[in-house]
Amino acid sequence: RNRKQVINSMLEVITINTLLVIATVFVHYEALSRLSIVLPRVHCLHRFRVAIGMLGAICAHVVEIWLYAAVYFWMTGRDQFGHLVETSTGDFITSLMHCAYFSFTTYSSLGYGDVVPIDNLQFVAGLEALVGLVMITWSASFMYLEMAKFWSPG
Repeated sequence: RNRKQVINSMLEVITINTLLVIATVFVHYEALSRLSIVLPRVHCLHRFRVAIGMLGAICAHVVEIWLYAAVYFWMTGRDQFGHLVETSTGDFITSLMHCAYFSFTTYSSLGYGDVVPIDNLQFVAGLEALVGLVMITWSASFMYLEMAKFWSPG
């Protein structure tokens, strides 16, 4: 590829990354915002309210992970972005389920290493790990505040 193609591809990846971050933050903000409205209205034991909050936060994470998986799937269908490669066989990942698996392990920063991104997909994967870390800590902070409402002093 020539220099112009490389620059255009990088600009496309920067745009994709920016849109992914915006979408992820939006999904997470809306989920936590809705939970903060709904949880006080749920009439049940406090511990069940916390469990409902956790389930809601996990659902938000799953939606965000699938968002990245869909983007990986779309990007792997275009050679200018690179590929996801299964390290044991060297085969390119082409299925949505494999992209979802890679997204789950990347978002959570687990990273088994059995699937690796090549070329521009490395930037998306690196960003997903950072965003996943921030979203997980955001959920943890939210749930801490929810739980603190029900803890008695002493």
